[in-house]
Amino acid sequence: MTIIDNAVYVNGIRTATPGSLEQSVETLAAHGGMVWIGLYRPDETEMAAVAAEFGLHLLAVEDAVNAHQRPKLERYDNNLFTVLRPARYVDATETVEFGELHIFTGRNFVVTVRHAETPGVAKVRRDLEQQPELLRHGPEAVLYALLDRVVDDYGPVISGLENDIDEIEDQLFGGDPLVSRRIYELAREVIQFQRAINPLPEMMASLKRGFEKYGVDIELQRKLRDVEDHVEQVISRANGFRDLLQNALTLDGTLTANRQNEASAAQNEQTKKISSWAAIFFAPAFVTGLYGMNFDIMPELHWPFGYPMALGMMVAAGFIMYVIFKRKNWL
Repeated sequence: MTIIDNAVYVNGIRTATPGSLEQSVETLAAHGGMVWIGLYRPDETEMAAVAAEFGLHLLAVEDAVNAHQRPKLERYDNNLFTVLRPARYVDATETVEFGELHIFTGRNFVVTVRHAETPGVAKVRRDLEQQPELLRHGPEAVLYALLDRVVDDYGPVISGLENDIDEIEDQLFGGDPLVSRRIYELAREVIQFQRAINPLPEMMASLKRGFEKYGVDIELQRKLRDVEDHVEQVISRANGFRDLLQNALTLDGTLTANRQNEASAAQNEQTKKISSWAAIFFAPAFVTGLYGMNFDIMPELHWPFGYPMALGMMVAAGFIMYVIFKRKNWL
């Protein structure tokens, strides 16, 4: 079986490290306390064995095997099934990578199932083993500590996304043509992040409703409320990111349209100038072409002043048209 770590705790102290599931159950029956088994991508057969020993519900077991679950908290009799989506920000690719952590908690056991490399679980175990006064509260202490760790790890994700949004603002006013694509990609990351965190408030509320019924220790209640505060802060900032990106996308469209209008206006000005000069040179060209057709009988063809007159007509026509276009600001 893909057991990452396996320990039995009595009064918050690690008293045994069994080598198999069967040994864990035997040790638990002999000494009492709590067993915490960590699994990594177990298959159906392995999860069926765990389910048989601890009475896990088949629907929860099926979810744990198949993975790709949304964050949720479901209670089956006296057992609790929790799904969390740990996340980390990858600066090199400007993406958010998500893991998946399933947690089964019962009266005297915790089973954690990982479907991605989630070093935070091992750190939570080490930290709790240094705090036996907290760990002696049992499975609830483990669940709340894992919740706290997952939510704390959202902090660097928030910082990474915030830094990317700041860079996007610089790109917008710098005229970067690739900024639209970056906005879309970052918006997609924010939406996926929101899907991981938005179910958390309802999960917190569900746990709080069970405080009195299951006699949760007051210290654990304070810990959960602290996690709840952090969740609200993370959700508020993530919602703000989405609004900022939507505004950035709108601003990018406006700036792009303005740049296109400016380019079009500049192109129109150039067209006016070219058309004006073409018209100015058209008049002399027309006169020159008319008298260059080699006809013998033409007006003023044999008049001594015909040539000066033709030159004068060409200069006058060009000058008059120049003045007209100049007054219309075409030149």
